[in-house]
Amino acid sequence: MQDKLIQIRDDAQNELKRAASDAQLEQIRVKYLGRKGLLTGILRQMANVSPEERPVIGQLANQIKQQINNELSQRQQQLKTQADKGDKLDVTLPGRRIKIGKRHPITQIIKEISDIFLNLGFQIAQGPEVEWEYYNFEALNIPADHPARDMHDTFYITDNILLRTHTSPVQIRVMEKISPPIRIIAPGKAYRCDADLTHTPMFHQIEGLLVDEHTNFAQLKGILEIFIHRMFGEKTSLRFRPSFFPFTEPSAEIDIACVMCSGKGCRVCSHTGWLEILGAGMVDPAVFENVGYDPEKYVGFAFGMGIERIAMLKYGIDDIRLFFENDIRFLNQF
Repeated sequence: MQDKLIQIRDDAQNELKRAASDAQLEQIRVKYLGRKGLLTGILRQMANVSPEERPVIGQLANQIKQQINNELSQRQQQLKTQADKGDKLDVTLPGRRIKIGKRHPITQIIKEISDIFLNLGFQIAQGPEVEWEYYNFEALNIPADHPARDMHDTFYITDNILLRTHTSPVQIRVMEKISPPIRIIAPGKAYRCDADLTHTPMFHQIEGLLVDEHTNFAQLKGILEIFIHRMFGEKTSLRFRPSFFPFTEPSAEIDIACVMCSGKGCRVCSHTGWLEILGAGMVDPAVFENVGYDPEKYVGFAFGMGIERIAMLKYGIDDIRLFFENDIRFLNQF
């Protein structure tokens, strides 16, 4: 029986030296020291040993059991030490490049436009996206029976609460709180029930307003020319066309030479060589009366543009839906 015990010890030691994981060590422990292990089986046979040999065999068996336990613990510590060394940072290795997020192209255009007008003395104003019908329509000289309301395809929440169809309500809210002179831009989201290659139910606009005692249409033209040349380049041609907006009179739409064909005519500009880029005009006196301004004393002009349209023209994008699909291949280009 002593020979069996010594053989068990030697086999256990050899297997412990080859063990390469905690799972293998656990298998060895169970094999030799478990309830049905080899060493446990020997100890259960002690009743068959003669009284003279029993103390010697028992002492040897306990020594071997303790030795296997000790070597098992030592091997566990060795494996742990090896694993810790493997996890250490090797400072000689090249660093991993951290991917940095980028601003969305719409955000970039909003910032670029805002910076241009901030340098011209304008300030940024904000207003709610869920708006009263009064601020969105009536205060802007668009009464309930006005045909211009049909152009807005409004999302109504209740009979008199809606998602704003433009950022013009911000102008009314600012004029209600502040006396002239006023020089603001109002960037933000707007909502209309419309969706195709060039329209989405949610889009972005920037409206501008300047009110003072001696404002005129020539100043409006000058500011918009500066904006267009800074946005699209000094050589960009532009023109003003007569138009109609309920809250400005006179009103105009501003076109620039097509950025796709340089004014030669293509599919994008319907072969006219021109692209409509924004609307503008002198503030209608009725709007001033709604906010308590004296239309005999104050004169103002307003303008507005769609951010997505500016971005599409500047970057040569032909589908507005790309801005909202979050395709990383598209966004990485900006």
